[in-house]
Amino acid sequence: MFSQIMEFVPWTSFSRIVTKYGGETKARSLTFPEQFRAMAFAQLTYRESLRDIEACLLA
Repeated sequence: MFSQIMEFVPWTSFSRIVTKYGGETKARSLTFPEQFRAMAFAQLTYRESLRDIEACLLA
C-alpha cells in the first residue's frame, strides 16, 4: 500500500526542487527522496519517535 501511495508523488518535480535549492550538497547518508519516504512512512504509521521509526524501518 505504501508503494502505491508513493507512486503519486511527482518525483521529477521533487528532484527539480531539491536541485534548485541545493539540497543534495549537504546530504550525509540518505538522499532526499529516501528521507521523504521515511518521514512519509512515519507519518502514515503514527510513529512517535526516531527510535520507533528506525526500529520499524529495520524490521
